[in-house]
Amino acid sequence: MQDSLRGKTALIAGGSRGIGRAIALGLSSRGASVAIGYLKNDARAREVVKMITDAGGKAVAIKADLSHPSEVRRLFDEAEQAVGALDIVVSSAADILVKPLVECSEEDYVRIFDTNTKGVFFTLKEAARRLKEGGRIIVCSTGGTKMFFPGQSLYLGSKGAVEQFVRALAWELGGRGITVNVISPGPTDTDMMQDRYRDKAAGMSPFNRIGDSKDIADVAVFLATDAARWVTGQNIGAGGGAF
Repeated sequence: MQDSLRGKTALIAGGSRGIGRAIALGLSSRGASVAIGYLKNDARAREVVKMITDAGGKAVAIKADLSHPSEVRRLFDEAEQAVGALDIVVSSAADILVKPLVECSEEDYVRIFDTNTKGVFFTLKEAARRLKEGGRIIVCSTGGTKMFFPGQSLYLGSKGAVEQFVRALAWELGGRGITVNVISPGPTDTDMMQDRYRDKAAGMSPFNRIGDSKDIADVAVFLATDAARWVTGQNIGAGGGAF
């Protein structure tokens, strides 16, 4: 699989940190040229680009706020200018809030749904318009939508909506040979994992550990290759048996 994506182009929305970063590195290691969308941290984005280019790959970082559809369109425009027409789009940008539902404000709702739902919706819309025949769309959700987590109503609600976007879009794009899938990670070692939950989260898996970003990225890389051409409309659990 070392060169399984040679000549392919990819856009990773939310590719400067956590799972998105690992996916960007994984796709690049298989030969893809990657555009990394990010929101805030210039240094992190530059670091990912440097890691890829130092290894002989091609990468560019593009700053964009995906809660604005015009910014989503600009992200795709600049990605296409930098790496060419897209074969793969990964939507990994996310925000989380842990707060009882009764305490959540309208501002909380807007913040979480703007990033996790609205941003993903318009990313999927642009991907559907622009992807080449036989392309790949991969969205990161969470295994939490299959479990019970008090205090995460906004986060889980925003992700649940995205899972339904994918189910519908897979049918809409099947005629062009484009696959559309969700990956649902379990507890994973990223900056969204709060330290107070680590031990409990590790005990949820038969492997008695939480996931690593690369555990999830390897699933995304598989979905991006021709080996996954017959997999579409699926929500693939990558939680180490936690759900």
